[in-house]
Amino acid sequence: MADPLQPTKSRFPGAGLAKGLAVTLRTMTKKTATEQYPDAQPELPPRTRGVIGLFEENCTVCMLCARECPDWCIYIDSHKETIPAAAPGGRERSRNVLDRFAIDFSLCMYCGICIEVCPFDALFWSPEFEYAETDIRELTHERDKLREWMWTVPAPPALDPAAEEPKEIAAARKTAEKLAAQQAAPTAPATAEPQPTPTPTPPAREPRRPASPAASHAEEQARAAEQPTREQGDSRQQTDQPRQEGQE
Repeated sequence: MADPLQPTKSRFPGAGLAKGLAVTLRTMTKKTATEQYPDAQPELPPRTRGVIGLFEENCTVCMLCARECPDWCIYIDSHKETIPAAAPGGRERSRNVLDRFAIDFSLCMYCGICIEVCPFDALFWSPEFEYAETDIRELTHERDKLREWMWTVPAPPALDPAAEEPKEIAAARKTAEKLAAQQAAPTAPATAEPQPTPTPTPPAREPRRPASPAASHAEEQARAAEQPTREQGDSRQQTDQPRQEGQE
C-alpha cells in the first residue's frame, strides 16, 4: 500500500493568513460588477430564453406545438368557420379559428421545441423574465399576455454581408424593378396594320399550234426508234389464241 500523503508544512507560521489577506486586497481594488437590480435592468443577450411570445395572425391551429411539447403545457382551443365561395358556383371552404392559446410556465422547461416545429413562425423567444407570481396557478398565461410579450422580441441578427440574398427578397426586388422599367418606358406609337402580300398570277400559256404533217412524221419515227426491238424468234403476237381441237 502506498504511504499516506504527509501534510505540507509552511516555511513560516501565518503564511495562509497572509495569502488570504492578499486576495482580499486585490479584490478591494477592482471595480465592482454588481448590477443594481431592479433599479438598473440587466443587458440580456438577444437569444435569451425568457418567455414565449405568440404572433396570433400566423397561427393556423395546426396543433403541432401542443403535440410535440414534452411537458404538455400548451393548451389550444379552436372552432371551424365556413367561408362562402368567392365566385358563383364555387365550393365553400372551412378554416380553423383560434379561441384559446395558453402556456403553463410552471411546467415549461424552456426546451424551445414548440418554436422550432411551428411551420408558420407564430412562436418566438422573448427575453422577458419578470413574470413571477405568488400563486403557481397564475403562471398559466393566456394569448393576450403572450401577444404582449411578442412586441419585446428582438429583431433577428443581420445577415453576413457576403451571404446570398434570400429568395423572397430577391424575387420581390426583381418584380419591383420590372414594374419600374415598364412604367419608365415610353409608349410606342401605334403601327399601321400590315397589308396582305398579293399572290402572283401565273403567266398565260400560249395556245398550242397544230403541227405540220412533216413534223408529226418525224416525231413518230423518233418514238419508234426509242422502243426496244423484239428478238428474231419472237415474231408471233402474244394475242394469238391457241387453235381448238377439231377446228379446221
